[in-house]
Amino acid sequence: MVLKFSLWAILLFVFSQNSVAFDPLDPFGNITIKWDVISWTPDGYVALVTMNNFQMYRHIMTPGWTLGWNWAKKEVIWSMVGAQTTEQGDCSKFKGGNVPHCCKRDPVVVDLLPGVPYNQQIANCCKGGVVSSYGQDPSAAVSAFQVSVGLAGTSNKTVKLPKNFTLLAPGPGYTCGPATIVPSTVYWTKDRRRKTQALMTWNVTCTYSQFLVSKHPSCCVSFSSFYNETITPCPSCSCGCHNKDKCIKSGSKRATSVGVNTPRKDNEPLLQCTHHMCPIRVHWHVKQNYKDYWRVKLAVTNFNYRLNYTQWTLVAQHPNLNNVTQVFSFDYKPLVPYQSINDTAMFYGMKFYNDLLMEAGPFGNVQSEVLLQKDKNTFTFKQGWAFPRKVYFNGDECMLPPPEAYPSLPNDAKIEAITISAIVASVIWLIHLFIW
Repeated sequence: MVLKFSLWAILLFVFSQNSVAFDPLDPFGNITIKWDVISWTPDGYVALVTMNNFQMYRHIMTPGWTLGWNWAKKEVIWSMVGAQTTEQGDCSKFKGGNVPHCCKRDPVVVDLLPGVPYNQQIANCCKGGVVSSYGQDPSAAVSAFQVSVGLAGTSNKTVKLPKNFTLLAPGPGYTCGPATIVPSTVYWTKDRRRKTQALMTWNVTCTYSQFLVSKHPSCCVSFSSFYNETITPCPSCSCGCHNKDKCIKSGSKRATSVGVNTPRKDNEPLLQCTHHMCPIRVHWHVKQNYKDYWRVKLAVTNFNYRLNYTQWTLVAQHPNLNNVTQVFSFDYKPLVPYQSINDTAMFYGMKFYNDLLMEAGPFGNVQSEVLLQKDKNTFTFKQGWAFPRKVYFNGDECMLPPPEAYPSLPNDAKIEAITISAIVASVIWLIHLFIW
């Protein structure tokens, strides 16, 4: 009996660990790290390491990614192009002037910054570790570097795969699986007349879990509508109130003091004092109702004094997002992971216009309006239908208000009656204007 209980407990634990990393809106999203051995050296190999972000709406922000692993034997890194290790380690056993770039058993690698000399660059490197989401810009959803490994073996049979991969992007959240040997990568020449292949290739897959980052959400959602004067705010302490003692009150002189807007290495936020204590608030406002269309206003506000959000993304799930007619101030892309269901949309900033969400303050917000065509068989304003089912900011799910707090129709009246009354009032006003 005890044995059976223990077995079920183990299975439940394994299932829970796998399920927390599953995102139903991006079921195939992951970061895949590919190692291609492109040549052998006298004591090892040269490899091209490519990091591909296949996540549709989760990108890697500044200060960028940090990649680590453990060597299987006593390997060293002789040199790197496009990246560098954060520490050299103890290389005292190497005599003469030929000293390795890194001798640590568990090297930690970071991307180089833009503007490094050309002889230290390769394709897709040197972006400060910033990697776009695949849905936003596939061409920028990749980062790469080249590494020369010594004391590693010089054939497919003697090379041992690195172990215990870790990925910070820039903080925790990713769990990486073991390295797996896969078919060798094929390369084509520029004229497409000849192809070559890597001598050996292995992949490492890393998946994201919001629960590994924090037990609290990092954003919240508030609602309002034209048919109800009540504004439904974010729930109190949506993101936890653990920063309540350190927050800055709105209008305080401390908000303009030196150093407030300086980011920290640990990404610790400095928030404006609010009842929800979230770095980000998303507001969904049902703005207008027409005969064949309805209009929603989206606003994103940053309450974190220490962080500008670059290449931000906003994802919303709503059944009428299958009929988006026009988006006025954001870029828009439908997300259809299940083909037959089209109810999810990704919004992101227009380049050089509003792709940078400034820190807390008067400029710390971005907004747009969305025009949606009605499906008269399903459209209604009753029972909170007009509000989203899920909202994500930068890939993290936001806290929504409880359903009973959603703005409701006044006296359960039909919204069509409100629209007709408004039209009649407008006609009467025009008649009076014409007479006078």
